[in-house]
Amino acid sequence: MRVLVVEDEVYLAEAVAAALRRAGMDASWVGDGGAAVASISKSSPDVVVLDRDLPGVHGDDVCAAIVRDHPEVRVIMLTASGTLDDRLGGFALGADDYLPKPFELPELIARVEALARRNAPGRGEVYRCGDVRLDPFRREVTRDGEPVALSPKEFAVLEVLMEAGGGVISAEELLAEAWDEHADPFTNSPRVTVSHLRRKLGLPWIVHTIPGAGYYVAEEARP
Repeated sequence: MRVLVVEDEVYLAEAVAAALRRAGMDASWVGDGGAAVASISKSSPDVVVLDRDLPGVHGDDVCAAIVRDHPEVRVIMLTASGTLDDRLGGFALGADDYLPKPFELPELIARVEALARRNAPGRGEVYRCGDVRLDPFRREVTRDGEPVALSPKEFAVLEVLMEAGGGVISAEELLAEAWDEHADPFTNSPRVTVSHLRRKLGLPWIVHTIPGAGYYVAEEARP
């Protein structure tokens, strides 16, 4: 699950993003409305936690742009004012949820998870490769019926590869899909994550490498 936090108070933005990461989400943050619009177009988050009172492009305008250009993205608005008129105004703009400040982080996390479930794959949509089974809805991976404990990043990488159905995914594509826009394009994180993923899934490998091209999943490596 990808979450973008849009908040100009640096301490609060970092605290919210860190809490979301601890809850297993891929969370990043930006501090103004213009950066938010650019980031949403580039990274396509599942949920945007949007402060209403932003410098530059106002949060109301950011919300309107999301509803117009990215209707699949869910928005939870944050604001210092929690009057009924303000809440109704936020919903009228197209926000999916509204949380007045100050708020408790566990409540925010629960609301984000609830919004993300609206976009979650159906319960019956499960990916399989050999005896490896990945259930995006339950966030579960099993091999031969036994659970495999993966980190959020390892799960995201495996999900991208299994969604491709045997198609080759480059390291750059993995960075774009499983990391946020701040990832170093020269990092070796995809290679390291794939290595950890292979070790956790065990033999025989289902994640294979084509040198210079990328990675794919299959029961057997291609000749």
